[in-house]
Amino acid sequence: MSNVTKQQFKRVWFITGATRGLGALIAKAALADGNAVVATGRNTAAIVERLGESPALLTVALDVTSEAQAKAAVEAAVEKFGRIDVLINNAGFGLLAAVEESSDADVRRMYDTNVFGLLNVTRAVLPVMRKQRSGHVINTSSIVGYRAAAGVGVYSSTKFAVEGITEALHDELKPLGIHATAIEPGFFRTDFLDTSSLLVGKEIIDDYAQTSGKLRELAVSINHNQPGDPERLATAVVALVHAVTPPSRLPLGTDTLKAIADKNVYVTSETQAWKALSASTDFPA
Repeated sequence: MSNVTKQQFKRVWFITGATRGLGALIAKAALADGNAVVATGRNTAAIVERLGESPALLTVALDVTSEAQAKAAVEAAVEKFGRIDVLINNAGFGLLAAVEESSDADVRRMYDTNVFGLLNVTRAVLPVMRKQRSGHVINTSSIVGYRAAAGVGVYSSTKFAVEGITEALHDELKPLGIHATAIEPGFFRTDFLDTSSLLVGKEIIDDYAQTSGKLRELAVSINHNQPGDPERLATAVVALVHAVTPPSRLPLGTDTLKAIADKNVYVTSETQAWKALSASTDFPA
């Protein structure tokens, strides 16, 4: 089966959260590039409606919070196409609330999908890639996965976790011929700020009106007016997969580039200001 796959398709992509948004657009771009795609999500009918039917497309029902479903989906992918060359861990959702406003139930639900779900799928796919001694794991982080912001602190923390996992994977997998990259989208014109992808904390604390409250207002005003073009993002991800030496991180959007530059300047300045105290904690030479 794998020899047939090599002749028919450039690569085999496995994409989570492919029902809509960036996941669906990335799947569409991968198909247009001549790849086979295993498009997964909770609603497979919606995936077929969005992408159509094709010998290059396999739709599989997958709730990433289920380790058993993740393993079954990978088995179905290998049975159909013989291999998995690209994993796009895209499934996830956000939480708009100050840290104190974030309920335990919402936080745990988000971690189950954004972090533990990503790990479920990654653990299921990596044995296939290790056997091949090739592959590319691409994890969806965020602009707030590099620089946290008031109002999305807990969501940021899930993306900080994704960044850490990906950075370690990059080092662990490189000797095995497998790449790992965290993509860091800024604000793109998708439905991410809709209630279908974003939880809004039910508790509102007046003391946070000028911080998380301001972001809550901004989210309403910029929804579907974001600067990033999601179709161009999908094209960029295809280009990333074609790269001979892909990066461990890929910022996507000028807003992310600015956020990274601003944070790097701030960290350098603060580190320099506190350098003497930081260095004082070593044993005397």
